[in-house]
Amino acid sequence: MMKSLPLARLLALAVPLLLLGGAYASQYLGGLYPCEMCWWQRYPHMAAIPLAMIAYGAKGRPCISALFTGLAGLAIGVSGAIGLFHAGVEYGWWQGLTACSTALATGNPADILNQIMATPITRCDVAPWTLLGISLAGFNGLLSGASALAILWLLIKARKEA
Repeated sequence: MMKSLPLARLLALAVPLLLLGGAYASQYLGGLYPCEMCWWQRYPHMAAIPLAMIAYGAKGRPCISALFTGLAGLAIGVSGAIGLFHAGVEYGWWQGLTACSTALATGNPADILNQIMATPITRCDVAPWTLLGISLAGFNGLLSGASALAILWLLIKARKEA
């Protein structure tokens, strides 16, 4: 049976890797360009990965490992909160903080006008894809929020096991 701290560490590393992998796959393979708020959701996951890796590096020191696992879990939770806020903007429940953003087009950097004209505009208030009525931002909010809570619960449980 896996103890709580190793499981929390695993979640703290696997969740951001998988969610960022899915985000980049949807962008580069699925053509779903991220808006500004989509990028905001990625940054905490990008921070969680090295924090979780430090937690793995400190496996021999449970207090340090738990601290960095908790920080990674906090970053995952922040991404989830941003995702839920973004989903609310997409569903029209409230207004977003930004306008539209653009994804950089590839091509000759010397031809800036053509590059700008070829760049897709990605709106923060329109969900480009949904499954069962839930957008990618909504899925990130749900999965990241649940994972952050699970990591917190496992860390509390690990403290009682020590």
